[in-house]
Amino acid sequence: MRIRSFIIAYALVLAILLFADRRPGSTPQDRYSHVVDLTDPKNAAAPHSMESRTRIIAPSALIPGTWAAGQIPAERLVAPLVVLDLNTAQDGSSQISLDDIAAWESHHGMIPQGAVVAIRRHGAYEVLTTNDLSTDDLSTTPFPIARDAAQFLMDARYTIGFAVETPVNMTSDRTLARQLAHHGSYVVERTARFTSLPATGSLIIVAPARNKKPGETNVRILAMVK
Repeated sequence: MRIRSFIIAYALVLAILLFADRRPGSTPQDRYSHVVDLTDPKNAAAPHSMESRTRIIAPSALIPGTWAAGQIPAERLVAPLVVLDLNTAQDGSSQISLDDIAAWESHHGMIPQGAVVAIRRHGAYEVLTTNDLSTDDLSTTPFPIARDAAQFLMDARYTIGFAVETPVNMTSDRTLARQLAHHGSYVVERTARFTSLPATGSLIIVAPARNKKPGETNVRILAMVK
């Protein structure tokens, strides 16, 4: 009787071990290999300061009463990261178009739902210098994605944010600014090191400072790369 009980118990333990060994789990290709700091550390106004030039433009900077930087839900600050190259624009324009998005998806697959879309410009971006980070004439670069393309990403792909390498002037297209704010989407400007990122497969982490201006504030931005 004891031998029979031992055999049954042994068989159960063996079955449990085999089941645990076959459970779906994280495979090596699902793990992130390294972290890339996308924050631009250069600060011409205070070269010895730890404060970065990378900023988040929260919805409240576009429409008062919407989310400030510190009010953006935490789940919208960690998301899949997709990188689109601006030099792929087929018509030579300075903005990503719907055709560019279609071409990207035909090559890489559908843009993940709830992702942050980064726009990588052709060639290295020369960081602008100034004696005052709030100088308005720095924010003269148009948003590098066309209004209908941005609207498609927010409506059809539920894109929650955009990251760009240059300072951008969101007042140049009031309609687009309102669309971004109404969708709760944010823009991270003056990011860096996009050249080291793959087109897809990374995870972005955005950490805005809470003790700054609620609409536009400095931010730390990291990418976990497979």
